Amino acid sequence: MNIATSHHLNPYAIQLCTIGRWIAQKNWLPATSGHLSIRAAEHSCLVTGHKDNAEFSPQDLRTVSWADGDLRCSSGSAADTALHVALYQLFPQCKAVLHSHSLSSTVFSRVIRADGYPISGYEMQKGLAGCEHADQAVQLVILDNAPQVPELAAQLRQRAGELRSAVLVRGHGLYVWGDTPEQAKRQLESWEFLISCELERLKIAGGV
Repeated sequence: MNIATSHHLNPYAIQLCTIGRWIAQKNWLPATSGHLSIRAAEHSCLVTGHKDNAEFSPQDLRTVSWADGDLRCSSGSAADTALHVALYQLFPQCKAVLHSHSLSSTVFSRVIRADGYPISGYEMQKGLAGCEHADQAVQLVILDNAPQVPELAAQLRQRAGELRSAVLVRGHGLYVWGDTPEQAKRQLESWEFLISCELERLKIAGGV
């Protein structure tokens, strides 16, 4: 069975493409930006390629593996998937990683100069993994962008103990992950909403 046929029959591939089209409809993946992935096996995942994200299909997905410590990709370079792979390695229970480029999160990442940002007081926080009430402060880790994705992955590993369900890369975009594809989708929508709220609050308060 060739890769295209295998992907076409893989329910994970179909699910990832469905989620990808939903994210694209939100205008969180302009042009061909962002990468979405879903774990296919213990040491491999399926990753979207550079294509109009409103037209995702299983045949367009690449297989990335890391069983022997080296990244291998079925097509193109595996380097741009290094941060996805780092998250799968750091969180063995992780089943999906979604990387978006929304207007709000990208602008917010440029406005906030600290290496993290606490958010509290929003009912929507209960949509985040591990957050049980609105008064519980959640910390959004922010990384400085780097010329190469493997450099970002190295930064991520250094701050592994601070990570919850998202990391924001300055001027680059938002990464979220979850124990199921549905949870990852919920993390993305929740974090995007919270970031938009904070950006608007800072504008009104004169902090932007």
